[in-house]
Amino acid sequence: MKTFSINTLGCKVNQYESQQIRELLEQLGLDQVDPAPTEYGLTPDRCGTKKPDLVVINTCCVTHTASAKSQQYIRKAQKLSPDAVIVVSGCLPTVDIGELNASGKNVHLIRYRNSLAATLSQIVNGEAAPAASQSLQTCENTIIRTENSSEIKYKNKSANRPKLPQLTSFRGHTRAFLKVQDGCDGCCSYCIIPKTRPVVHSKPAEAVLEEAQALVEAGHREIVVTGVFLGAYGRRSVRRKNRDKPQNDKLANLLDKMAEIPNLARIRVSSLEPGDVTPRLLDTFCKHRNIMPHLHLSLQSGSNAVLKKMCRQYRTEEFRDKIELIKSRLDRPAITADIIVGFPGETDADFEQTIDLAKEAGFAKMHVFSFSPRQGTAAAGMQDTVDNRVIKKRAQILRDLEIELGLNYRQQFIGETAVILVENSNGQACGRSERYFMVYLEKTGKKVKRNELVRVKLVENSENGVIGQAEM
Repeated sequence: MKTFSINTLGCKVNQYESQQIRELLEQLGLDQVDPAPTEYGLTPDRCGTKKPDLVVINTCCVTHTASAKSQQYIRKAQKLSPDAVIVVSGCLPTVDIGELNASGKNVHLIRYRNSLAATLSQIVNGEAAPAASQSLQTCENTIIRTENSSEIKYKNKSANRPKLPQLTSFRGHTRAFLKVQDGCDGCCSYCIIPKTRPVVHSKPAEAVLEEAQALVEAGHREIVVTGVFLGAYGRRSVRRKNRDKPQNDKLANLLDKMAEIPNLARIRVSSLEPGDVTPRLLDTFCKHRNIMPHLHLSLQSGSNAVLKKMCRQYRTEEFRDKIELIKSRLDRPAITADIIVGFPGETDADFEQTIDLAKEAGFAKMHVFSFSPRQGTAAAGMQDTVDNRVIKKRAQILRDLEIELGLNYRQQFIGETAVILVENSNGQACGRSERYFMVYLEKTGKKVKRNELVRVKLVENSENGVIGQAEM
């Protein structure tokens, strides 16, 4: 076995873990080759003639569509690389909801995440790997609940098994994702993640700083700090009612230390909930100029009735208070949000409340998702469903509003200067500003390079971003 390829679906956490898989396989002596052309639309010339001996498919199952796409990748791998060993990792194999149908003598399903490194090592080394469609099931965690304690602790049955390595680079990307937290034991009624990643745990601060330093040394100018429930960093539960102190400053303390790493030009924080935005966190943002003034908050709905049915841990009053607090501390921050439309029972009045809150917040960007029932979640069995035509109409209204709000937000910066991290230098160079919106550079005599920080003058607003002129 000499070569491997990785196909990744899903979130930033999955993308981070695929980079870990890559580094492990390279440490084991394998070389990475591009996926087949039909996977990513690559040309045969770029793929070359090498076929991978090992194919890793890092799956996602947050929606039924994601599950279907993951299974499509498995079938394509079996067809295009019939002699390869196929390892199916990620969320889909970890949850038994009857959606994974993958079989074959060379297919290995990783049902327990902590067996992935051991399984890959055995396969690469030609040792007695677990039977196809199985994983090292003896490596699961034993659940321990102490008396009079609401927190669940986990004891590994095999503490000495191989582990995925810390990253030394985030290959192929200018911005590096750094996972510092994993797991969710929340009860949001629409979400399957607590079934796929139930163990809430965090990476020690020392390990985070060491990994961040390595990523900077590899040339990454920006690090995106991410997790399944990032605001629970340092805690064993995402449920605030289960904590001795509802307010958690451990993330702020971590960012405070990360910001001191030499040559780390930018830190960006991925998704948070309103309750995660504390005065201590905003103090840290204000203290360090290399922490970007951009906060992504998961709103989901502007209706308290819908939020209650979703089992979210906040209500609109708290969300409004946190928006006001953020704007009082940071200079014109970019506040972005996730919103679900068409949740069971959502009325026209509920939807209007979402529109009103979005306008009041002045979101720089919104990610709009149409509700679809997820098998294995409480919401899948809820009555009073919303007609698909209504959902489609509401989603379009919100997407039109997203364009309008984005234009309004960016307009205030026209005529000013910003610093972008160049992500593409082929054709029209472009990159993201401190406040996350994309800036497209006018062609000049100045040549810019990918991964370069460039100061630009913002000259023209558009639906897709801002046109900028590189300062000479």
